[in-house]
Amino acid sequence: MSIANATAFTEKMSLVFSEIKDPPVERTPVHLLTDILIIGILSVIAGGKGWEDM
Repeated sequence: MSIANATAFTEKMSLVFSEIKDPPVERTPVHLLTDILIIGILSVIAGGKGWEDM
């Protein structure tokens, strides 16, 4: 997969996941739900086995 294809794929995933409601939590405002979902999915696609691989 080329960088351009990977970027397009990530942008499409962001668009899809942006529709999921992300209720704000005062104690953890650092990461967006969309970012966490994309990182998790891409980690699994890349062969990640757990949290440490992410």
